[in-house]
Amino acid sequence: MTKRFSFMFATILILSIALIGCSSQSEESSGDINESESSNTNTITFAWPRDVGAMNPHVYNPNQLFAQSMVYEPLVSYQDGGELKPHLAESWEISEDGTEYVFNLRQGVTFSDGTSFNAEIVKKNFDTILTNLDLHSWLGFIPKIASTEVIDEHTFKLTLKEAYYPTIQELAVVRPVRFLGESGFPESGDTSEGIVEPVGTGPWVLDDYKVDEYAIFKRNENYWGELPSVEKIHVKVIPDAETRVLAFEKGDIDLIYGEGVISLDSFKQLESTENYGTSVSEPVATRQLVMNTNKEQLSDERVRKALHYGFNKEAMVEGVTSGLEEKADYILPTNFPYTSDVDATAVDYNVEKAKQLLDEAGWKLPEGKDIREKDGQTLEFELMYDSAESIQKLMAETLQSEWLGLGVKLNIVGVELTTQVERFKANEFDMNFFSNYGAPYDPHTFVNIVSTEGFGFREAISSYPNKEELLNQITEVKQTTDENERQQLYTTILGSLQEQGAIVPISYIKKIAIYQNDVSNFTFPANRDEHPFTGISVNE
Repeated sequence: MTKRFSFMFATILILSIALIGCSSQSEESSGDINESESSNTNTITFAWPRDVGAMNPHVYNPNQLFAQSMVYEPLVSYQDGGELKPHLAESWEISEDGTEYVFNLRQGVTFSDGTSFNAEIVKKNFDTILTNLDLHSWLGFIPKIASTEVIDEHTFKLTLKEAYYPTIQELAVVRPVRFLGESGFPESGDTSEGIVEPVGTGPWVLDDYKVDEYAIFKRNENYWGELPSVEKIHVKVIPDAETRVLAFEKGDIDLIYGEGVISLDSFKQLESTENYGTSVSEPVATRQLVMNTNKEQLSDERVRKALHYGFNKEAMVEGVTSGLEEKADYILPTNFPYTSDVDATAVDYNVEKAKQLLDEAGWKLPEGKDIREKDGQTLEFELMYDSAESIQKLMAETLQSEWLGLGVKLNIVGVELTTQVERFKANEFDMNFFSNYGAPYDPHTFVNIVSTEGFGFREAISSYPNKEELLNQITEVKQTTDENERQQLYTTILGSLQEQGAIVPISYIKKIAIYQNDVSNFTFPANRDEHPFTGISVNE
């Protein structure tokens, strides 16, 4: 269990580094791109910090999620509000005990090489994933698979060892359960060793590619669904964020999209010119401050709540993110499944309340001193943050300043991302920044990691008086087949986690998009990891 979620945690955080951008290289590759490709008027040119990777649907970094989702498709798609809709599966039936899933596959679907999509190829993809169980067991339903079965050409059956309600939701993730055509498999059949070519059923086909410079995707003219409006997507690899902005201002780039792909200041400056189209998504995740209640001073709920009352969250988020993000009242965004009815109190800035709670907890401010004391100890904590993440750094500095006014000393320590992950897992922290995984992973993935030993969250809630009850409820919510019971359990779990103050919601993270004025019909996908090119068009 620990290994499963540790792997997922590392993977998602590595992705966040990719989105931020890693080096100061400038764009040197555009001269190598075929002029006929770059001058095509029905092409969207898109900037990305990293190479798209080998386009293997069954492996992870350095393969880029948006690119994988252009070529490979799921059985089920995740839509706004958490609605799960048929995709390569037209429908499905789930047994009463929640262990058997029968998928009725869409007929008439072909891979980009013209071969048929059917139950045999679905089973082959599942089986190669199961061959590498250690690699993929972070996704909750995969280690629970007991068998895969072809019922007939267009009917596939999946049997689990035990009920696990998020199965359908997890089938919507971008990797690893998407489908490679037969000709893409290596001779061994094991895709962890690599693929022959990226053959999918999706609306795009990889047409041209130069490592670390560009990738050009052309429209799949034989696509079973609605054809994209644009004929080609030209991905320019530009590692440096400032260089991406310059290329956009020159008109060499049509679209910049994502999280952290340019600085918030750059986005606001470009937006203010009113020369471009801009969009900001609904919340995709929550920035959280996690307090370790294993630490004696933080084991007191009054201290945790005092710290929450003791900083102006709204002003901090407005100032640090230039108003792009919004203050978070809940530990998960309310646009996720099962999160809209969470019974938790939104905490407003109240310095006097914060001081009162600290006094009640026995932490007094001695005359002539700046830091509160109790039994000869000072009220002092360490907050670690990702040194490459400017938002975390600025928020840490703001907390340090505001809490000093309460008589609380906060030492802030910038560390490399890998160190931050390792220390969090090893329970070597007082406080840490974290963000949840977003759609389509949550809320079940978030509560899963809360209950996972050796991950940081379990230590954060260690002093909760109802800890064991919470852990039992988390186990129960994943296995229940009753929708009303599931909703009630999530309401209780998420409310209790937040009310006791070890997980403080800070702000709602959003994606940004900025595009040239001839680009229209841009929409954000509901799935955090999907590509944004569905429906987008270029006005000629």
